[in-house]
Amino acid sequence: MTADETHDPFNDAFEDLNAPAEGAAGEVQALETALESARAENAELKDKVLRGLADMENLRRRAEREKAEATLYAATHFARDLLPVADNFTRALEAITPEQRDGADPSIRSLLSGIEVTERELLQVFERYGIRRLQPEGEKFDPNLHQAMFEVPTNEHPPGFVVQVVQTGYAIGERCLRPALVGVAKAP
Repeated sequence: MTADETHDPFNDAFEDLNAPAEGAAGEVQALETALESARAENAELKDKVLRGLADMENLRRRAEREKAEATLYAATHFARDLLPVADNFTRALEAITPEQRDGADPSIRSLLSGIEVTERELLQVFERYGIRRLQPEGEKFDPNLHQAMFEVPTNEHPPGFVVQVVQTGYAIGERCLRPALVGVAKAP
């Protein structure tokens, strides 16, 4: 018997066991690669879904904010057109002094009372729609809400504060409809 003819059954069995193990190792490796690929794809899809949900939530919030602003500011142009009417009511009432009013006949007093009631109702409607009068006298000058017409040299007020209002301003929400025309204090 030669060395090639020598047959060891133990080695044959060992080779038979290793053959499927090597094939199974390749299959396991392929499955692990496929699993990692699936996990990466899953993470990518999950990220896309979360980003899509976040975008939709941001879009919903923006739409709600724009709707609220549109509702609040819808009356802006109409209100701006009515401001001279409010000014004229105020001028009409300021044109008559309290002494003249007390000495006026009852029909004139009734007329003035009607003007006061109409002015109050107009201002109440303004308030209902978020339109408010700016009464800046004594406040610090704000270029977003006030327009300086002149400076007043004074020691009574600190520089940069409103000391006189020439024309009342109005705002709707956080926006200025018309700036108040004012005189601003300056150091003498």
